[in-house]
Amino acid sequence: MKKAIITIISFVFLCGIAYSEEFYVDLVEFNDLVINPVTAKFLIKAINQADSDGSQCLIVMLDTPGGLQKSMETIYKAMLNSAVPIVVFVAPDGAQATSAGVFVALSSHILAMAPGTKIGSAHPVALGAEKIDEDVKNKIVEHTVGEIKKIAELKGRNVEWAEKSVRDSISSTWKEAYDKKVIDLIANNINDLLAKIDGKEVITEAGKKVLHTKNAKIRNIKMSLRERLLDKISDPNVAYMLLIIGFYGIFFELSNPGAVFPGILGGISIILAFFALQTLPVNYAGILLILLALILFILEVKVTSYGALSIGGITAMILGSLMLIDSSEPYAYIFKISFQLILPAVIVTAVFFIFGMVLVARTQKKKITTGREGLIGSIGVCSTEINPEGKIFLHGELWNSISDEHIMPKEKVKVIDIDGFTLKVEKVNKNNI
Repeated sequence: MKKAIITIISFVFLCGIAYSEEFYVDLVEFNDLVINPVTAKFLIKAINQADSDGSQCLIVMLDTPGGLQKSMETIYKAMLNSAVPIVVFVAPDGAQATSAGVFVALSSHILAMAPGTKIGSAHPVALGAEKIDEDVKNKIVEHTVGEIKKIAELKGRNVEWAEKSVRDSISSTWKEAYDKKVIDLIANNINDLLAKIDGKEVITEAGKKVLHTKNAKIRNIKMSLRERLLDKISDPNVAYMLLIIGFYGIFFELSNPGAVFPGILGGISIILAFFALQTLPVNYAGILLILLALILFILEVKVTSYGALSIGGITAMILGSLMLIDSSEPYAYIFKISFQLILPAVIVTAVFFIFGMVLVARTQKKKITTGREGLIGSIGVCSTEINPEGKIFLHGELWNSISDEHIMPKEKVKVIDIDGFTLKVEKVNKNNI
């Protein structure tokens, strides 16, 4: 009996040891994502979660063309002050860590790349940079160089290469980056990466830590539905389309009060557009010009300007669309709104309002068919004798009529004046038709 109890206790003890030696790593797939406020918050949330989970490390599978400077700074500061080891893995094949992504990659405790990947081109080239003062451009470059050199020195990486990636926008393949000591290792896939970093010692904000990653279980940290939605609408082209849809929705609601659906759709689209725009480097002059275009188009419906307001609205819309993204943001070039999207939007708007103007012009030229003006000149038929009073049949109705002439029933008459509800008429002949 004692033997059986001892055996059971030993078995439970050994199971406990086996369980205690089971290690975990957390994985974030930052694939084809732009560095913006939404993705920055997500990465920081992942770092905190990996820390609270007691994970061996957080692996960030990185593939990004870059993003916003402020969001980039938020991410790399969180990484430099992380208590949990962070491993950036530029993967899969064909992935890149360029522009602002270089700062994120270099800030990791361990940096690995898969074959067929590249890293570099971190020069802060803004949209319309030629319009920015040279002194300002130099200050931006020098600030960026100082930041990347600081990160490279802290992580023991090639400082000269890091500086050149900013100053000269150099880029390196996975093999070149390894030979130049920009990265720590090359791995074919996640399992290969876990095997190669096993036993490595890293220094985090919490002190030294030896990684136990071989055969470790992987826990995926994914974006929530809300985060994915916010990330999608933060695309500048999506934000622009939401703005245009909101523009049309509000216009149709104001033009046809009570339609309801256009107003609801326009209101939702405008709110989503403004949320998206707050995550982008927006030039508020561009937004004001687009809003001015909306006002001018609405006024065109209310005021007869013979096209002047529509022309002004189209001009304001084109300029506002082109100016919508702030050209002074160092890494704003990846947020450029496609001209292939702007052009159709402006053309459709122009055609719509020009077509509306043509219809209005045609309507104004048409003969009035209602009221006093619509009755004068109309031709009717006498229902009774008029001498000087009688009745005529006109527009499907019987009207009281008077005339200076004696008119017999069934003769055609022409309305020449109106006195209240009484029509003054005269005989129709070849001279007055």
